[in-house]
Amino acid sequence: MSGPAGQLADLQAILRADAWSMARLRAVRALGLPDWAIGAGFVRGLVWDRLTGRAGRTALPDIDVLYFDPADLRAEAEARHEAVLAAADPGPPWSVKNQARMHLRNGDPPYRSTAHALTSWLETPTCVAVRLEPDDALTVLAPYGLDDLFALRVAPTPAGQRKLGQYRERLARKEWARTWPLAEIRDA
Repeated sequence: MSGPAGQLADLQAILRADAWSMARLRAVRALGLPDWAIGAGFVRGLVWDRLTGRAGRTALPDIDVLYFDPADLRAEAEARHEAVLAAADPGPPWSVKNQARMHLRNGDPPYRSTAHALTSWLETPTCVAVRLEPDDALTVLAPYGLDDLFALRVAPTPAGQRKLGQYRERLARKEWARTWPLAEIRDA
């Protein structure tokens, strides 16, 4: 399939076909967090592994769980959610962040939602997150679309353009071109 609707269907099919990913989505859904999603390498790595024919899944440094709760901005709440996930599913390294407070760390104006927070991330294929709804529907948050994700292309978002030094530092640290040699890495 091609085009946005086809890419969305392809992404949902890739996720549904991966038992490991679906188990992680169910674990986070059980927390009942407001406006939650799992994003970044959880989505990007799985899609790129499938597109490049890689057997298995590339190891993740962490699983980025996002949620938006302006009523509880304490870091302790995030740590509590991580502990619950680690107890229920001790294998993966969980990273739970309330996007209602992350603007402070990022030096941005306050975010309005998890989807809005994704617009502050630095590279396009990372700005994709997914949520498993109570009816098992998969909701995809992708403020910059899915084109770069499916093209194995890394490009700076508008935030990445404004923070070009940080974008370049991430490119060097993440070593995506080494992990996925077919990836196209754009400097600016």
